[in-house]
Amino acid sequence: MQMRITISGLPGSGTTTVAKLLSKDLSVELISAGEMFRRIAKEKKLQLEHFNKIAENNDDFDRRVDARQGEEAMKRENVIVEGRLSGFFVPAADLKIWLKAPSEIRARRIAAREGITYEEALSAMKHRERSEDTRYKRYYGINLDDLSIYDLVINSSRWSEKYIVEMIKMAVEGVK
Repeated sequence: MQMRITISGLPGSGTTTVAKLLSKDLSVELISAGEMFRRIAKEKKLQLEHFNKIAENNDDFDRRVDARQGEEAMKRENVIVEGRLSGFFVPAADLKIWLKAPSEIRARRIAAREGITYEEALSAMKHRERSEDTRYKRYYGINLDDLSIYDLVINSSRWSEKYIVEMIKMAVEGVK
């Protein structure tokens, strides 16, 4: 396979899980913008929510992660890039995917992953989405509600992550 694939979606939509499974199945390297952002927060010894608040007033963090994922992807012929804006920052991607799911389902997934209550997860998720939406519009003029750049939009609440990976693999075969 010689292909650059982006996988994007809102928090809790399953992008990281699907990207990791697909990366393993296809034996292709994975670049995760979320992991980059979390790594910076951890290096600064900050909780992700607090780091997000800092990023609201300092675009250096977002811009560094956003630019880096595109740069790293362009260095490789075969790569999966996972992140909220990957579809925008990897313009040479051969296949751009958006995963979506209702907010209630995404909040349940986040609560289970983070070991917090559903209410805490929902509140933090909604705050994060508002924060990121504002930043993306201000920094880049990007509207995350516009899915027209994506080749494939999948509702991750309808199928298992393994079935989603199979759908994507079928799409990859169709692009070759």
